[in-house]
Amino acid sequence: MTTQTMLASMRTLLGLGEPNHVQRWYQGRNGADYAGNPPWCDEAITWAAAHSQDPGDYKAVCPKGDRAYTVYHAQDYQRLGEWHIGTADQVHQAMPGDIVFFDWSGSNDLGAVDHVGICEVNLGGGLLQTIEGNTSDACKRRVRDASVIAGFGRPPYRNGPAPTPPKPGKAPRWPGRFITQPPIMTGPDVRQWQQRIRDRGWKITVDGAYGPNSEAICRAFQREKGLQVDGVIGPDTWRAAWASPVT
Repeated sequence: MTTQTMLASMRTLLGLGEPNHVQRWYQGRNGADYAGNPPWCDEAITWAAAHSQDPGDYKAVCPKGDRAYTVYHAQDYQRLGEWHIGTADQVHQAMPGDIVFFDWSGSNDLGAVDHVGICEVNLGGGLLQTIEGNTSDACKRRVRDASVIAGFGRPPYRNGPAPTPPKPGKAPRWPGRFITQPPIMTGPDVRQWQQRIRDRGWKITVDGAYGPNSEAICRAFQREKGLQVDGVIGPDTWRAAWASPVT
């Protein structure tokens, strides 16, 4: 159970709109009451935990099982003694991987919680950078302050905070071929790009084979960086993997 794997799983949802596969997945597990286009902020947290590369993340993040109702999820942490109220002093102590609950009316009332995300970075000064599903009908990064944070739960990750992501730098020379699929392309250049993307926090298998999962990650990365979203690793996508900031 690691902060790194949970955040990597959540990052794969960035840019996701609605209706979406998270909602369909949750309905498939929990029944027709969740059909259609229901609020999915907590469904996104549950999905990310269930699809993390570390299967222990699900139990850490969802100690009482799948959650779509944010109040119940917050109460789970309270019962386990892992609930931290959203005062400025407490928010200052929030860590990457903490599950952050919001009340837009500005209270710290657990029963008034109506939105949830995950802390990606504590920016200091009472500000958290979060990843949230169902924010403006998509999964996006946000910067939030204590005025709207009702509190946060701290999953019992075994490795503590996520390691610092790599800093932007000069990209190695583009290998000179456009990496795409199908058919699946293989080679050391594929492995090199996969490893760099994994180092940036994306959930990707480093096997030197550019298949459907690698293409899906590539498209999400291109979308995040404002590149042409075509799933092809050309010169711009290759360079961005090293030169663009980790956001």
